[in-house]
Amino acid sequence: MKTQSSSQKAISFAVGITPGEVIDAYGVGKVVASGNPRFEKDDLVVGVITWGEYSVVKEGTILNKLDSMGFPETYHLGVLGFSGLSAYGGFFELCKPKKGEKVFVSAASGSVGNLVGQFAKLFGCYVVGCAGSKQKVELLKEKLGFDDAFNYKEETDLKSALKRYFPDGIDIYFDNVGAEMQEAAVANMNAFGRVAVCGVMSEYTDAGKRAAPDMLDVVYKRITIRGFLAADFMNVFADFISTTSDHLRSGNMQAVEYITPGLENIPSAFIGLFRGDNIGKTIVKIAEE
Repeated sequence: MKTQSSSQKAISFAVGITPGEVIDAYGVGKVVASGNPRFEKDDLVVGVITWGEYSVVKEGTILNKLDSMGFPETYHLGVLGFSGLSAYGGFFELCKPKKGEKVFVSAASGSVGNLVGQFAKLFGCYVVGCAGSKQKVELLKEKLGFDDAFNYKEETDLKSALKRYFPDGIDIYFDNVGAEMQEAAVANMNAFGRVAVCGVMSEYTDAGKRAAPDMLDVVYKRITIRGFLAADFMNVFADFISTTSDHLRSGNMQAVEYITPGLENIPSAFIGLFRGDNIGKTIVKIAEE
């Protein structure tokens, strides 16, 4: 949606939107008419649709029949969708965790962050998350099993705050916000630390915020900083679904959702992401199942 960004040339997902065009979204829908033999009327599908009551889906678009596997449809947009795949792939495939390692997650109550923390705890890591309200911090510690969590808005010095929570340093930082939080995490990282950059929430709408980690730390601590997209991990999608659905059925993982009703509320729900209104996966429900 930016007027201009070099990222818009990086991959087809990121091409700039022209005002007046439909806006893509990942969603669940029901087929009302089909000219494709893979789909029949009344099939439930999940994939790339658009902001609207009806979507015309062209050949080649990511769209599949929905096998609910006994879970609510909404789970296939969040915990069993691209949010979950981002968390699973970013943590296990990029960060290559070892049991007992120290993991820091920013925007830890968001759609991806809360899942990263849960995967890390189940794997056997020590996990601390940050979030922007007392309610979110309590959720992380009391419901989602984080070892600790803090409200970054109450901290005047992020480097000192992370030193308090990680006296022995950070091994893995799962970055959802960028800017000064990334700088503080890098300053507290151990040798051979790994940073998975999933998003830069604080930078999307504030041109003045840009991460500038101390590159001497990156060199001498031999830190890896790597960006990624969920689509990079389609090769492990089956493993992700199997592992995550087992955790959900056993009660070891929780799905956290923030559902807003009404097509007319899509823009406000979207803007709310940048204000931190949501806890977990933001979903807009535009029709009854």
